[in-house]
Amino acid sequence: MPFLIVRDDITRMKCDAIVNAANSTLLGGGGVDGAIHAAAGPGLLEECRRIGGCPVGDAVLTRGYNLPAKYVIHTVGPVWHGGQQGEERALRSCWRRCLAIAAKKRLSSVAFPLISAGAYGYPRDKALQAAEEEVRAFLEKHDMTVWLVIYDRASFETSSARFSDIRAYIDDRYVAAHTFGRAGNRRDEELRYNAPAFLPEEDIRFHRKLFARPDEDLSDALAEKAAMPEEEAHEDFSAPAPLPAAAPQAREHSPLGAFRTKHTAAGAARGSIEEALSHLDESFSQMLLRKIDEKGMKDSECYKKANIDRKLFSKIRSDVHYRPSKTTAIAFALALELDMAEAEDMLRKAGYALSQSSTADVIITYFIEHRIYDIMLINEYLFSYDQQLLGA
Repeated sequence: MPFLIVRDDITRMKCDAIVNAANSTLLGGGGVDGAIHAAAGPGLLEECRRIGGCPVGDAVLTRGYNLPAKYVIHTVGPVWHGGQQGEERALRSCWRRCLAIAAKKRLSSVAFPLISAGAYGYPRDKALQAAEEEVRAFLEKHDMTVWLVIYDRASFETSSARFSDIRAYIDDRYVAAHTFGRAGNRRDEELRYNAPAFLPEEDIRFHRKLFARPDEDLSDALAEKAAMPEEEAHEDFSAPAPLPAAAPQAREHSPLGAFRTKHTAAGAARGSIEEALSHLDESFSQMLLRKIDEKGMKDSECYKKANIDRKLFSKIRSDVHYRPSKTTAIAFALALELDMAEAEDMLRKAGYALSQSSTADVIITYFIEHRIYDIMLINEYLFSYDQQLLGA
């Protein structure tokens, strides 16, 4: 099952368990700890008093009380002292202990904060890297949905030291980068990102203007419509095409002959269409399964690398005509480590294409061109640019 990053309040997460970044007394505090205690109610504090504390790097389980989550897993992260006092070892232990408790309770979903990266001062990029590596190792052996909950996107820092050139790459290829604060831009991005490959760019532009917000200026859209040739602007695409004029000898035939002539032509057209349909290219599902075999991968290895839920993969495998979302198609292309030509071919099978006018697509292109196929890392960047994450 997948590892996903989401911006939300962890106390509102509807999952089996949430993780509390607690102090060693377990008696509440500031930040995430205080918010969880306040939302859960006094019953949580009473249970924590009975437990009597928790050492750094360990974790304990309590009920969720008034929280949407059934359980709370309390873990005590390390305070950052420069990285030379066992901080990384303690932080990784927090993640392992929490995940082990969740697995022992047979939980299907658990939501974490970025442990120790708040008041305890652990560098966010290092905390995120440790989290990703521990969750990845856990999910290789377990089926569970793991959420990383970020309360404030402004506090989320990507690992710019690892890929310092990605922002310049995006700026060079997408002129609208860094403009997500503009009203309507996210809506436009979603339209482009999910639009099928066969939808022309001018149609996207025209319909985006046509369905603009009430306070947006429609003059450009109306002018574009007015500039169309009259017969094109008023053409009724729902009306059947006119039949070709009958040849002179056809008019001499009886009504029954004319009827036969008309329907023979229609039958010939139908036969041509059926012949064309009998030579369809392989579907997305067929290409995916073929590539898994060619790469010598197990199904479970592929869908886990793609950050895809096992149930969704089963649907794709059992339905030769299954049409995935664009993010799912891209996720499988990355899991299979396809080069750019193969990845674009797989997307075409699903009816999509990568576009230089989409921030998400430019980010995906960057990673494929650089042969970096780590979906957790890619999702980190997509999240920082307010884009839809890969996987399901």
